[in-house]
Amino acid sequence: MRPAAPLRVSDELEAWLDGDAEKTIGDLVDVFDKRAFALVFVILMGVPALPLPTGGATHVFEVITVLLALELIAGRAEVWLPRRWRARQVDTDGRFIRTLLRAIRRVERLSTNRFSFLFGHWLSNVVFGLVVAIGATAAFLAPPFTGLDTLPALGVVLVSLGVLLEDFVFVMAGVVVMAGGVLLELVVGSAALKGLGRLL
Repeated sequence: MRPAAPLRVSDELEAWLDGDAEKTIGDLVDVFDKRAFALVFVILMGVPALPLPTGGATHVFEVITVLLALELIAGRAEVWLPRRWRARQVDTDGRFIRTLLRAIRRVERLSTNRFSFLFGHWLSNVVFGLVVAIGATAAFLAPPFTGLDTLPALGVVLVSLGVLLEDFVFVMAGVVVMAGGVLLELVVGSAALKGLGRLL
């Protein structure tokens, strides 16, 4: 008799969403254990990754993302959150979380666990934390209402999905998108400074 195939990330997330357990961030972290970093990054940076000008409304998500990334850089294997954050309810009936679930399912269809041996090590977690911290910081520093936070945030989401699904190709795609976003910010920022210098 063949052993049952392991649940996919989307199946686990859907089971948690539809289950009877308390729908708090702390419970979500407990369910996904060591993979919780990647999933929480996807959830936090999913909103700023949308192609919409947010006017700085997502800064709190980016700050929390950086703080959690620092935990990875410091060598933590599991997410630590203040009790107040752990107790925050997750809107499981909201459109965003269900859209996120569908997006994860689509990515899973394309993912084939490429170079999965690279994941789950202390060094790979530190690098993951560094990449996420850079992307979230770039999104935070993007001028409000410009939409320039979209590409760095999307890069973080793709990298995190790659780590969550242990697919190095998605990680590299996320790094490329993030680098493009950072470069675009630098180019636009430099042009804005030059323009301001001419006015003065």
